[in-house]
Amino acid sequence: MTVTIEHSGEIAVVTIDNPPVNALSQAVRQDLWNAAETLDADFAVRAVVLICEGRTFIAGADVNEFGKPPTPPHLPDLVARIETAAKPWVAAIHGSALGGGFEVALGCRFRVAVPSASVGLPEVRLGIVPGAGGTVRLPRLVGPALAAEMVTAGTPVAAPKARSHGLIDAVVEGDLEKGAIDFARAALDQSLPLPLRQRGVPAVDATFWETITTAVAGRAKREDAPLRALACVRKAAEADFEAAMAFERQTFLELRGSSQASALRHVFFAERAALRPPELGGVEPRRISSAAVIGGGTMGAGILAALCDARLPVTLVERDEVAVERGLSNLRSIFDGLVKRGKISSEAAAERLSAVTGTTDYGLLARVDLVIEAVFEDIDVKRDVFSRLSAVCRADAVLATNTSYLDPEEIAAGIKYPERFVGLHFFSPAHVMKLLEIVPTAQTAPATLATGFALARMLNKIPVRAGICDGFIGNRILKITRAQAERLLLAGATPQAVDAAMRTFGFPMGPFEAQDLGGLDIAAFQRRAARARGETPFAPIAERLCALERFGQKSGGGWYDYARGDRTPKPSKIVADIIADVAKGMPQRPWDEPSIVDCIVLPMVNEAVKILHEKVALRAVDIDLVKIHGYGFPRWRGGPMHYAQQRGLAEIVAQLERFAAHGLADPPCHHFDSAARGSDTIGIDVPA
Repeated sequence: MTVTIEHSGEIAVVTIDNPPVNALSQAVRQDLWNAAETLDADFAVRAVVLICEGRTFIAGADVNEFGKPPTPPHLPDLVARIETAAKPWVAAIHGSALGGGFEVALGCRFRVAVPSASVGLPEVRLGIVPGAGGTVRLPRLVGPALAAEMVTAGTPVAAPKARSHGLIDAVVEGDLEKGAIDFARAALDQSLPLPLRQRGVPAVDATFWETITTAVAGRAKREDAPLRALACVRKAAEADFEAAMAFERQTFLELRGSSQASALRHVFFAERAALRPPELGGVEPRRISSAAVIGGGTMGAGILAALCDARLPVTLVERDEVAVERGLSNLRSIFDGLVKRGKISSEAAAERLSAVTGTTDYGLLARVDLVIEAVFEDIDVKRDVFSRLSAVCRADAVLATNTSYLDPEEIAAGIKYPERFVGLHFFSPAHVMKLLEIVPTAQTAPATLATGFALARMLNKIPVRAGICDGFIGNRILKITRAQAERLLLAGATPQAVDAAMRTFGFPMGPFEAQDLGGLDIAAFQRRAARARGETPFAPIAERLCALERFGQKSGGGWYDYARGDRTPKPSKIVADIIADVAKGMPQRPWDEPSIVDCIVLPMVNEAVKILHEKVALRAVDIDLVKIHGYGFPRWRGGPMHYAQQRGLAEIVAQLERFAAHGLADPPCHHFDSAARGSDTIGIDVPA
């Protein structure tokens, strides 16, 4: 039995126990239905408390049922059964009441929660809308404005804030079950509120729907679910309960089978699987209770902030006292910004900063569990750092390098106990970006690698194992993106047309806007290193811009011009003249947005297939996670590998061959061509 019933006098306590997150499986739904039937027939029962065992309330639907036909009792019917029960139900919430879990709670007459709990309807993040009355009952509880915000953004609301908004009726300090029973007894002595299905939706201003539609459309870009969820809330406000329920259910069923929902489910499962890769099953990570960062620049300060957020005591090591103070100042600036934006309180910021020690003395790291090097991207500088660390750190301390392009094998050469060394490629800003590429060397021990994944979990990041090559997974593909963008310019496109097309596809910004933001000098430094290795990078226009010291926004001009104090990109005559000069004599052609996208995205996929078959990435889904969380590939497209699979490999191979015939891309690699002509798969499946 997943559901049990006990009694505390006239109050029945219904307990769900379906580890690990009390998901609403068919068995749970059936047992809850049976409990409602049983308790309605029990004249000794006057009210019911619904509570859960384990670490959370009902966290949502059973992911093992995703993509399968639903079986009765269907969740909308179960919620209605609880809502229309003869005895009022009280949802007692700890952990998270999300999606279907919160819809069940909305079917209860009351909701109480512990202070650490949260509630929400995150279905839009899976490309769908609530399907069991969430968009219909929520506006009847808290009004259309908050309901619209919750269902279109999908962000959970913490219990104290939920109480102030009326989402829950009480915050219970201490024992939740006792508090819920006491609440139920007190409620029985007062007039009971109407079930939500019998309440009306508060009226809104005449301009409300137009205003919020514009806001949601701006956030959603080309995602379907947020606007469809808003339409459900509006229907709830303008139609009767049953009509609104039917509209929500129809919308849910239509979206459930959509390509966007398929892509977002793919990413959801990939993210869950990424935290504990199967090849590390049974491998125990080393304990991390303290950390240090070498270097307090932009990247080092971001890593420090991420470690502080994980509540770890951290030591910052710099080359001199001036650099120490500068690094601590960089860290303070991060937390000051978070306070100003209301992300954390000033007290929380002060608490986290108090856990940081700045020093020039490597000897203070003798007992630290983890050291992350984040100094300048120079092989000799990094090797000097690890020589010092090797001399002072414990034999079992994990030593990690944060490098974007350099070979970790060369960085680690000569250190003591090389099995404790690993690459940890953070993305800037490191306290914000979710991706962490974990790069083992040939000598990295499994326990060290497992520690990298454990650290990612501590930092709330998405870890991906990457093999050693120039740029690992993400930056290797980024080089292709940049090269293809320049090929487009040489063939008749403009920077603004390329950027607009990629934004339309779903990227937050185009490749030229992104380069101007990050700085063209960074890629120029990497190209110089590549040439020193005997390679020939393709960046004819970017090289000309860097020679003119047009490094992007920070220099007032890059691919675009920028007015002082204004980050708005303006088309540049200088850039147009350089493009025309470099492209002199080359064939020009008209470009529409789909062709521009294909000329960039399909070569990215081609390179990704090479990366997969070289085992630089172990799984295709790892490439999807890298591009989504590190480079802005639209989540609702599922990443480049999922996108390729959905579009059809044969079509992509044919398009790549057409581009290659005109010198606009490399031809499809052998593995890609074989997949398209054979099994038509590139191995993107992720086990649930």
